[in-house]
Order: sequence, then structure tokens, then C-alpha cells
Amino acid sequence: MEIIRTRDAMQQAVAAFRKEGKTIGFVPTMGALHEGHLTLMRLAQKENDIAVCSIFVNPTQFNNPTDLERYPRNPEKDAEAVSGIVDIAFIPSVEEMYPEQPTETYDFGDLEKVMEGPSRPGHFQGVGMVVSRLFELVQPDRAYFGKKDYQQVAIIRRLVELKKYPIEIVPVEIVRADDGLALSSRNALLHPDKRAKAPFIYRTLKQAKEMAAGHTLQEVEQWIKERIGSDSDFELEYIQIADAETLQPISSFADAAHVVACITVWLDGVRLIDNIEFK
Repeated sequence: MEIIRTRDAMQQAVAAFRKEGKTIGFVPTMGALHEGHLTLMRLAQKENDIAVCSIFVNPTQFNNPTDLERYPRNPEKDAEAVSGIVDIAFIPSVEEMYPEQPTETYDFGDLEKVMEGPSRPGHFQGVGMVVSRLFELVQPDRAYFGKKDYQQVAIIRRLVELKKYPIEIVPVEIVRADDGLALSSRNALLHPDKRAKAPFIYRTLKQAKEMAAGHTLQEVEQWIKERIGSDSDFELEYIQIADAETLQPISSFADAAHVVACITVWLDGVRLIDNIEFK
């Protein structure tokens, strides 16, 4: 595996691969890697001639400076984890990614007005800034994203449409710990006793999915709110049951062919997100 830290070196490597007619699979990450990330990388390796990952904590997608400061970082351990899985790990500095102050904006439409959008103003604009730069440097044939960040996958697809990138976006099922907690870099911030309670979120979503066959959407949504609220260690930020394609709220399960429930919960000062597809 080669570690590349500059834009010029990344572009040169890509040019060489393209000259040889090789396909490129790409997994962008913010580091603090876990099995979910590695699953994406193994799939990129399997489906392409060359697998590339990036490890970069992107400051433009953090609306909370404290959150940026707390975000877990372990670049040496990350580089060791991906060795043997990817061909290139792109690990740039902030100055390398943003030599000038970014000013571009993206029209993500209604996708940006729900769930994470109001909760994290500017977050998806920052995602667009960094992903567009990475896509233009790596020029992948396919890019792999975990479905834990369900709304982000929709935003990335919209970005590809806006910029007309010839890139296939490959969403990959959520990778969970044995107890059901969706794997996330933020899980490392949980105190062990709170980490043991965290699977309660996924158990709640699974039960809600079972309820959907015999209850209205409003009843299921209210039950989730009450269940999360029944434990004072958890603070519900939002629960939204939505059309899985548009991510817009619906009033009944019959309103969409494909339905998803997305949730964000605070536990031990850590913001945890998860989702489950109903049908």
C-alpha cells in the first residue's frame, strides 16, 4: 500500500492507473476506522482493479467547533488497518485540501431541509465541498458509502447529478456490532457503561418495524419517542419516518413504496445516528 499526502501525487497516480485502463474504487473516510469502513474497502477492492481510501477529518462539515475538536483521530492506527486492503491511502492536510477558502454552494433541494439538515446547518454543504474535491482528485469509477449515513448517501447522489460525475455510488448495508449497535467512529467516545446501553436504539427501531404492520405511522413514531424518552440516559434529537427515496416525511406507510425510519439520539454527550428500512 502507498500513502499519498499531496494532491499532485494523487493526480499522478490516478493518471498512471487510467493509462493502464484500470478501474478505481474509492472509499472516503474521516478516519477512526472500524469494521464498517473496512467492509466498504474490501468491496471496493473486490469490484475494481485499484482500491483507494481517503483519511481526512473535514472541518467544513462541522457546524460545532467542539465536535470537530472531539472527533477521534488515530492516523497511524488507521494506516495500519487499511494496509493490505487498499492500494492507496490518501491522507492530506487541511491546507492541502483547502489551499484557498472554499466558497462554493450546492443546491441539494429538499434533501437538505430534513433530519440532519436543520440539526447541523451547513453540514451537507461541507460534505459537498470535500467530496467534490476528492472525486475530482481520485476520479473513481465507483464510490462506496455506508447506509448508516442514509441522508448523506442521498446527498452524494445528488452531488453526482449536479456535477455530472461519471461515478457509480454504491450504498452498503449498515455494519453492526454483535449487540446491534451501528458501528461509528463516535462510539469510541462512549464511556463503557453507556456503550453497553447504546444497542437500545437499534432494538427500538427493530420493534418499531414489527409494529408497522398493525399500527399507523403516527402510532409507531409516537411509540419510538416514548420508548427512547423512558430512559433518562437517552435524549432524542429527532425521529423521522420518511419516503426512502426523497427523505421527505410521509403521513402513512401507504404513501411510499419504500419507507425508512431515521433517528438521532444523544447518549453520554455523543450523537448517535441509525436507521431501519420498513419496506
